[in-house]
Amino acid sequence: VLDQTPFYAETGGQVGDQGRLVRPDTGETVAVVTTVFPPVPGLSVHRIRAVAPLRLGEEVLARVDPALRLATMRNHTATHLLHAALRQVLGTHVKQAGSVVEPPRLRFDFTHYSAPDSAELEEIERLINSQILRNAEVTTAVLPLERAIAAGAMALFGEKYGDEVRVVSVADFSKELCGGTHVARTGDIGVCKIVSEGSISAGVRRIEAITGEAAVRQYQQAHGTLQALAHLLRVGEPELVEQVERMLAQQRALEKQLEQLK
Repeated sequence: VLDQTPFYAETGGQVGDQGRLVRPDTGETVAVVTTVFPPVPGLSVHRIRAVAPLRLGEEVLARVDPALRLATMRNHTATHLLHAALRQVLGTHVKQAGSVVEPPRLRFDFTHYSAPDSAELEEIERLINSQILRNAEVTTAVLPLERAIAAGAMALFGEKYGDEVRVVSVADFSKELCGGTHVARTGDIGVCKIVSEGSISAGVRRIEAITGEAAVRQYQQAHGTLQALAHLLRVGEPELVEQVERMLAQQRALEKQLEQLK
């Protein structure tokens, strides 16, 4: 436990920061911080792996891993964009039912009565990325709870809020009560790609998505797979589906002919 810390403690679906504790005089690492959590409100406890002796009252410098923090910030702001896009495409009955925000990905659970079709998912993804391309400013403000709700900020059902709350807004697209870390502008997210959608219980569905460098790697892997398939089938990428359909039809005909011969 430190008297003050720059580390974000796991709460509201966002994972705790990782980083290091170092000696202020030598810069030597004395502990690796694997996560931070609040056992009681207002107290941040650092879970560490000590690599040097640590004593009560000792002074250390706390250094958050910047790459992991930035990746988490991208995913958290993208979660807000996803929530707003879902409500635009599927309807305002959509409500958040849980979330996980961590460096590699985001996971968002929401209330909805049926599976979104492929066209709806494409439109949700398009809306998110159009806001990213706008490079809209992400602003925060601390307001009295009643004033924040009156201004249209989304609050989580069942969540306990204090008299004053932090409101995170993305232009005129999204406004939510949130205490997490966010990017300064939506363009910092880079790109957002939905990777899965499915049901987790009656009336509750789950979307997983990736942003930034993780999304770029996914695009590169998908493109590499398409190129490999096109090379194997000796056609251009635009003709891939047509060629596979032709081969499947040929295989079915051969199987039918083989059955008749047997």
